Amino acid sequence: MESKFYHLASFEYVADVQIVKGKLESEGIPVFLRDENTLNSDPLISNAIGGVKLQVYSSDRDRAIEIYDEIRAYAVDDFGNSIICPNCKAKKIEPYYNRKGIFYKLFPFFEKRKYKCLTCGIITNSK
Repeated sequence: MESKFYHLASFEYVADVQIVKGKLESEGIPVFLRDENTLNSDPLISNAIGGVKLQVYSSDRDRAIEIYDEIRAYAVDDFGNSIICPNCKAKKIEPYYNRKGIFYKLFPFFEKRKYKCLTCGIITNSK
């Protein structure tokens, strides 16, 4: 059975999700934000609960992904250059946090930053 909602993305801060929400709604796609009010009342727990989850109806999934891919920001290094996948050489890389175990859920800033290629799916430690 297909789920009624599709989880499009998660954002660390409520303000970040508003840009994508506004774009999707301007294109006629209804948007739902999980944990928005929780993080508005206590933003320090964002990493512990996985941030604000942006969801759309499953029927709008493909169109929402297309619009999101047009406007999303990808990972950059300290000099503002796009990080390139060591496997497929794509520039569609995002920061990736595993958050396995209670320690990293409570103290996510101790987890070493990793990057996930959205083209081939490889997870790498290096920039």
